[in-house]
Amino acid sequence: MLRETATQATVGEGRSLENEKSPPLHEDATYDRARTPGPLRRWKTALHSFRVLRDLSPEQVRNFMNSYVIYNLDWADEKAMTDTLGPDYQKKVGECLSDYYSVLNHMCSIGELEKMYIPPVMDLQSSIIVNQERYEESIAKELHLPPKPRLLDLGCGRGRVAAHMTSLVGARVTGVNIDHDQIASARAYNDQMNFQNDFICMDFNDLPLPLPGGEFDGVYNIQAFSLCKDIPGMCRELYRLLKPGARLSFLDWVKLDAFDDYHPHHQDLMRRIKPLIGAVGTPTPESMAADIASAGFKVLSNGNASIDGLQAPLIERADWYFKVTRHLLYGLVRAGLLPAHFRTLLDRFAKDGAAFIEADRARLITTSYHWLAEKPREVHAVSGLPASTLDPDSVVVEAGSSSNSGKSTPSSGASSVLDIESPSPANSDSTGISVPPLSPEEPLKTEQPSSRAGAEMSS
Repeated sequence: MLRETATQATVGEGRSLENEKSPPLHEDATYDRARTPGPLRRWKTALHSFRVLRDLSPEQVRNFMNSYVIYNLDWADEKAMTDTLGPDYQKKVGECLSDYYSVLNHMCSIGELEKMYIPPVMDLQSSIIVNQERYEESIAKELHLPPKPRLLDLGCGRGRVAAHMTSLVGARVTGVNIDHDQIASARAYNDQMNFQNDFICMDFNDLPLPLPGGEFDGVYNIQAFSLCKDIPGMCRELYRLLKPGARLSFLDWVKLDAFDDYHPHHQDLMRRIKPLIGAVGTPTPESMAADIASAGFKVLSNGNASIDGLQAPLIERADWYFKVTRHLLYGLVRAGLLPAHFRTLLDRFAKDGAAFIEADRARLITTSYHWLAEKPREVHAVSGLPASTLDPDSVVVEAGSSSNSGKSTPSSGASSVLDIESPSPANSDSTGISVPPLSPEEPLKTEQPSSRAGAEMSS
């Protein structure tokens, strides 16, 4: 479960997530640690990734280094995007992401970051891998899943989180990712584990997704939404894909209340951090909650999932590991045992960890902000919208949140919690949160994915 400081959010009419019992993991799908990656398999994965990095072509190295241009940009500044990347900038961003992750996923696999994310701090005494497992267990619980659920994993990476979900709750997971290399790894691991998960290689900015509506019992995203160009549009798409009563769980990067857009040092930290964590967009807790609500979801809670709201202990661990690894590999490069591009890659990859740690400790930013929302069970028969969207005054900011500033209070790990329900037709209310009205749209075209769907998209 999320830490107490992150879960004291009011839910609905006076209910608290603290008092909302999460169902146990299903008995027919008990977490089997024998089926999770052990040290030997991780060493094999690390060795494979090491060989891939060793054999990179000069063009692959060059494309990886050039891909960093997108992290100097932001989805919110379309003019800068167009000036730098051209009018078809969304496609160019997708190409850069593919070049970036095709190398980065192997660099992460050398250490504890095979799943390619630094998790919330759930246990200060445990490793990054254990904290990842505990956070993923909290997702499985808070989604309130039925037996043998269908789950959607946006930005699924190498499919290791999807595999963990299958081990935990017997889920069949559909994963979506833009990088062919990661999808290939996900499929190979899926076959090795004898799971029935599906993986689609595509840019999730190309909406609608090739999936049938009302198919999924839950959806989760772990630090992928800064790559989403149209978050409100994506939330509407997820609303289409989920069954009534199904939940979504997001963990992502945000800038917090203490961050000053006009402070030179804060600007410098942001410039250094975005390339390190691979962030294009820069959402806030409030903007994400409002975008989720605008699609028709009821936001049940949002807050920092880390103990005391700080990830720094785990960031410092990862930073130390890759600094040590970098110096060891430097020696092998100098001895002529490794190609020179290892130094180029490691210098770029391990750069600016100190900026990430400083900004996290100052509570300027975090990559462990969490939202939990639910698709209403009742839908208006005529409009097709959730009944709550037809009620006035449906966007509510609970007492204690920073409604005047529109930002979250950074003084502790406890969230400045917004209890945001599905929006009313009005554009805004007294809270100052602007929420665009929902209007019925024509049905999105969908197609039932076949077993060849991912392969066709990869070709």
